[in-house]
Amino acid sequence: MDHFSDAVVKNVGQESKNSQLREWHTKNLGRLPGLKFMRTLWVCDVSGRPFKFKATKPGTTPLGLEGAHRDLRISSEEFDEVAAELGRTLDFFKVAAGEKDEVLAAFAAHKDEVTTG
Repeated sequence: MDHFSDAVVKNVGQESKNSQLREWHTKNLGRLPGLKFMRTLWVCDVSGRPFKFKATKPGTTPLGLEGAHRDLRISSEEFDEVAAELGRTLDFFKVAAGEKDEVLAAFAAHKDEVTTG
């Protein structure tokens, strides 16, 4: 999560044409450690691991992704770039193709929740 989160900040957020996304990734970096922790719990939860994610701002789904992302107004293209960054992170750590595909599929399954803003 450290590698992925740092890459998203640097390669997606800080250079984004989306002013809300760019502002979060430049002015709210003090929240990044907590975000990394929550992302870790989320990945564990969606991958069936023993840790459970509980949204701090519940939305209409149990994982509450709508509320956490609504104000950022993340576009479909921006979501896809974050997914690509996740893929590059998994490649960096030499994650096997089958597991990489599972993680990316789990991530992609939540695209509509993240891009509803």
